[in-house]
Amino acid sequence: MFNLDQIIVMVPPFLFAITIHEYAHGWMALRKGDPTAYHAGRLTFNPLPHLDLFGTLMLFFVGFGWAKPVPVDPRNLRNPLKDNFWIALAGPASNMLSALMFGIIIRIVGLDALIYDGTSISAILTRMLIFAMQINIILAVFNLIPIPPLDGSHILEALLPYEARRTYYQVQRYGPFILMGIILFGFVSGFHIFGMIFSPFLRIFSYLFAGIAI
Repeated sequence: MFNLDQIIVMVPPFLFAITIHEYAHGWMALRKGDPTAYHAGRLTFNPLPHLDLFGTLMLFFVGFGWAKPVPVDPRNLRNPLKDNFWIALAGPASNMLSALMFGIIIRIVGLDALIYDGTSISAILTRMLIFAMQINIILAVFNLIPIPPLDGSHILEALLPYEARRTYYQVQRYGPFILMGIILFGFVSGFHIFGMIFSPFLRIFSYLFAGIAI
């Protein structure tokens, strides 16, 4: 089980990551002509309207989670296919930019507090910064996986030729079951497919952004 220090380190960065992700979706949708998220109260930096109970619990069980999807009405979009591409991309892009920001802060602050005094307040803040960078990287990569309803599925839609897109629409309804199946398979077998996907991206971007080798 997680102790209090771990919860303190993990929860604020996670809330920030999912909030900026969903806000970016809503902001881009509004720019593209759809005010649905705005009217639903989702264009806010308050994390509470964005929280998904199961997605939040997953943070503590598998190390990543998700938020409640921002509502988008394609009837309000000028070019639904193209605009939905940018709306979907806005979430992962906001997380990668956030990860870069936290990485720069880590480079400026340094890791001395974490190395020499693992129990001090400064060490906890340093660990929080590292986790903030890493959870933003994980959330970006996770959402770019092209399995519905993740953002990557909407990005892929816009890139596929017409005939391939029609076939993709037919299998989309199975996406949530595939997603949950992969997660449950990891619980049961201990073989975490998503962990294998995240690991190289975490290593590469943690080093690029913060100079941390993991």
